[in-house]
Amino acid sequence: MDFTLFYAVGGMLLLLLAGAFFSGSETALTAVSRGRMHQLEKDGSIAAAKVNRLIANRERMIGAVLLGNTFINILASSLATSLLDTHFGPQAVAISTGLMTIIILVFVEVLPKTLAIARTDGMALTLATPLLWVVAILAPIVATVQWLVWRVLFLFGVSSEQTDEEISEAAHEDIRGSVALHHQEGGVEREHRNMLSGILDLRELKVSDVALHRTSMTSIDADLAPQEILNAVMASQHTRLPLWRGEPENIIGVLHTKHLVQALLENKGSITSIDIVSLAVQPWFVPDTTTLEEQLEAFRERRSHFALVVDEYGALRGLVTLEDILSEIIGELPEDVDGDGRPDVRKRPDGSYLVVGAVAVRDLNRELDWNLPDDGATTIAGLIIQEAGTIPETGQRFGFFGFKFEVLRRQRNQITALKVIPPVKPEKN
Repeated sequence: MDFTLFYAVGGMLLLLLAGAFFSGSETALTAVSRGRMHQLEKDGSIAAAKVNRLIANRERMIGAVLLGNTFINILASSLATSLLDTHFGPQAVAISTGLMTIIILVFVEVLPKTLAIARTDGMALTLATPLLWVVAILAPIVATVQWLVWRVLFLFGVSSEQTDEEISEAAHEDIRGSVALHHQEGGVEREHRNMLSGILDLRELKVSDVALHRTSMTSIDADLAPQEILNAVMASQHTRLPLWRGEPENIIGVLHTKHLVQALLENKGSITSIDIVSLAVQPWFVPDTTTLEEQLEAFRERRSHFALVVDEYGALRGLVTLEDILSEIIGELPEDVDGDGRPDVRKRPDGSYLVVGAVAVRDLNRELDWNLPDDGATTIAGLIIQEAGTIPETGQRFGFFGFKFEVLRRQRNQITALKVIPPVKPEKN
């Protein structure tokens, strides 16, 4: 028995097995979910902690894996060529190249990588311990290679440093993409996707995107008689009402119905002796460029639910409440009205929708799973005006983004009602 051949073949098989180990490790540790591993580590998993140590420095880990894999594949191919040379002579190189290409492709690359994709978490947890040893042993060589690589990249203007803003943005986009992908695959329901996306959108949306416009605000003239103010408060069905003097944009205070009720109880129901203006609190004005994330934090710090919105010139634009921000996360809060669904969005038997012009595009997208652009205009009426380039007349029809729109009602320069026909969705087989 030729023991030299036996040992050579055995050594080559061990090399191929090591190559498969590196290939599977690369795929498993690259595709593994950092969030899931982080949670497993919190639950006490030692293997998950090792996985997190490896992926904390992906560059070093991948460098070690590629170094080991490249070295082993080349060594195995060289050994195979040497073994075949004694039997096939000059043809050994061609035969070795073809044979090793098939073996390495199938058993060293495709098979372990496919297994790693199918069992990502399990393989990552299993291979983490030996891979940590490999990374530690090859660390000096990998560090030298990394230094050389970054020196070359630096010549082309590529930097290894990322700003905190870039890191934060990448993290948000990673979460957003994962949520969208899992929803597409059926793992996350639409309502949950909308809620998670709504939380991420708080840092991008401005107060002006959700604020109630001043033309739709309910406010009260502070110079009215106390009984008239009380009647207006009772008719409004709001808990907080701005008081103005002289002109509607000159807000002098915000009246809380709780304070008015307390004053009525103290005066045994007599409204005439109450100085209603003195019950109002100082108005809180916020810039319309404030992000919803910043405004939510401001509401928490001030323990307030209500703020008036002004533009860069200090002119009143509208008001924003805590409920407006919460609705961006959990969807439009239901009104205390009779009937089913939203009164400002009604589906007709023919599949079209009757929509009030002031409804936000984002609300339509979230509730009806539409994909109308919401980065420009805030309301559906504003979107029509933006795309049409003019203020349409009643009865005019348009087609944008696969949707058909018909203006049903217009009041002065405002579109108050629309008919919307969404595109027909292809049936899933």
